[in-house]
Amino acid sequence: MDRVDSSADDSALDDGDVPELSEVAVPKHLATSIVASGANTNARRLSSVGQDFNYPLDLHTFPVSHLSERTRRPSVIRADSGTETIATIASSLKDSVPPTRTQTFESTTAILNQTRPLQYEESPAVTDQVARKQNRRSVIQFAALCWCFALEGWNDGSVGPLLPVIQAYYSVGFSVVSLLFVSNCCGFIIGAGANVWLNERLGFGKVMILGSLFLLATYVIQSPVPLFPALVVSFLFAGFGMSLQGAQANGFVGSLKKNKSPKLMMLHASYGMGAFCSPLVATQFSQARHWSFHYIISAGIAVSNTVILCAVFRFKRQEELLMEIGQEPSEDAFTTTPTSVNLYQQIFNIRVVHLLAVFALIYVGVEVTIGGMPQYGWIVTFIIRERDGGAAAGYISSGFFGGLTLGRLALMYINKRIGEHTVVFIYVLLSIGLELTVWFVPSIIENAVAVSFVGVLLGPLWPILVGHGARVIPAYLFTACMGLITGVGMAGSAALPFITGILASKYGIKSLQPFLVAMMCTMVGLWALIPKTRRIA
Repeated sequence: MDRVDSSADDSALDDGDVPELSEVAVPKHLATSIVASGANTNARRLSSVGQDFNYPLDLHTFPVSHLSERTRRPSVIRADSGTETIATIASSLKDSVPPTRTQTFESTTAILNQTRPLQYEESPAVTDQVARKQNRRSVIQFAALCWCFALEGWNDGSVGPLLPVIQAYYSVGFSVVSLLFVSNCCGFIIGAGANVWLNERLGFGKVMILGSLFLLATYVIQSPVPLFPALVVSFLFAGFGMSLQGAQANGFVGSLKKNKSPKLMMLHASYGMGAFCSPLVATQFSQARHWSFHYIISAGIAVSNTVILCAVFRFKRQEELLMEIGQEPSEDAFTTTPTSVNLYQQIFNIRVVHLLAVFALIYVGVEVTIGGMPQYGWIVTFIIRERDGGAAAGYISSGFFGGLTLGRLALMYINKRIGEHTVVFIYVLLSIGLELTVWFVPSIIENAVAVSFVGVLLGPLWPILVGHGARVIPAYLFTACMGLITGVGMAGSAALPFITGILASKYGIKSLQPFLVAMMCTMVGLWALIPKTRRIA
């Protein structure tokens, strides 16, 4: 036979050719070594290395069965392989193509970015148990905040019926008794400014408890009928404590991702409930000899409020408490500022904060002045002086706050259906119409009904303001901004009644209604300037 060409030894065997071979011709002097290495799994092809082609090769038949499986199967596509061989091998290897050079040398950063963390799937029983625990904790936290707001409503609704008694006991007129409003206003303003710094240094839980302690101190001072200057100081403490608690509670509920709008309505409805119940009790004490004993009841509620806040929130920050109920913080919640001064600068640079603050100031002032709400109750005085109402006129405050509570609960569907931003215009315009009837219709019954319906319409406005603020203010500044907005707003609860007292001293209490109508018209103009969505520069 002719000599075998060495290039033939380097070519790979095709899988399709293997079954057809029964024996292979190999050099005689290599047969023994091939047979001996037939079981060697590293043998891939017949090699001609070390052969001397100067002498003729004697070939003899060699059984294919002596070759190992790995030897008979091709593993490399040679340059001289046929088209069918390449197609066959490519088909067998298509599911295990090794990474290309580009894939192998990807940057470490790109590889890390493509990796995903391991996901550990818990059993359904464990997941349900954790969810139930988080929901239960969320309900407890929300109930504690509602009780806190009920105390604030109780505080605000009590002085309206007691205001004539305070004037008579201390023998002071409208101008002097308005110092209570000025003191309360200062307390709210100081609390609004301090809330930003306190929230940054102490956190949610500690600030809430601090506010509750100031409210408790208020009632301790008021219970024994102190001197008038001490009474003025107590209203300063009340304003400071309520400013801290209101800002923190609104910021906490406004930061929730689940059921935020309904919870804001229910939170402020609890305020209305406290303000509804308080005049019922305060009116009874206003006809008693020891009228200041009403504040003993208030002190007892304040003690329970402090104990509940300590037990539920445990002096923790808002971020920790939200994680306990299964809510991860938003992306911009991690944004930090190096100093508190820088934080103040960021807040004051947001235009919508100023608009919301002024709107809140006028809204709360109008609400207070109409409903006899915080410590001011001019509507009660108006009914007594202009409509010849008796001491029972104090129940009109309860009607207003009953409507306030009902509106915050019953109008949630309408708010969602129409849109919270649009519905504010409707509610305020209807309130203006009702207030005109109080102005021009000399009927105690009609005035009382109209005041109650004004409460229904004005009730949802404050929760809507808080929820809208959460949409247009950055998350990491929301609680601090709400402190400023709430503080300025509650300052309006003192400023507008103070202005009302000055006007009443000069023009009589009949000046109340035109002043309220003018303030409501201003609210409509301000709300038109507030954007619907957050504007990012």
